Amino acid sequence: MSDEQHGEPSEGERPEGEPSERAPSGDGLSELDLAVLAVERRAFSGPGAKERAVRERLGMTPTRYYQLLGALLDDPRALAHDPVTVNRLRRIRDARRERR
Repeated sequence: MSDEQHGEPSEGERPEGEPSERAPSGDGLSELDLAVLAVERRAFSGPGAKERAVRERLGMTPTRYYQLLGALLDDPRALAHDPVTVNRLRRIRDARRERR
């Protein structure tokens, strides 16, 4: 019997909703990159809601999330995929840098 018949994902598959860090989409961004951008497009209701969503939806620590997000802000593929979100986050980042 194959792994699929036992209910286990075959090699290269992953549980539903868990983004893959290495599988590129049509625009060259990984599913994880797209998931990070999707989280940034959302509005969160209160303190800790975003961090909770990052842990639950992406299965990573907020620290790792912000590391990936920082790299995405400098990636031209991310800008091409979601210019509104990336430009908004770049403005916020630049304003914080200027205040230092």
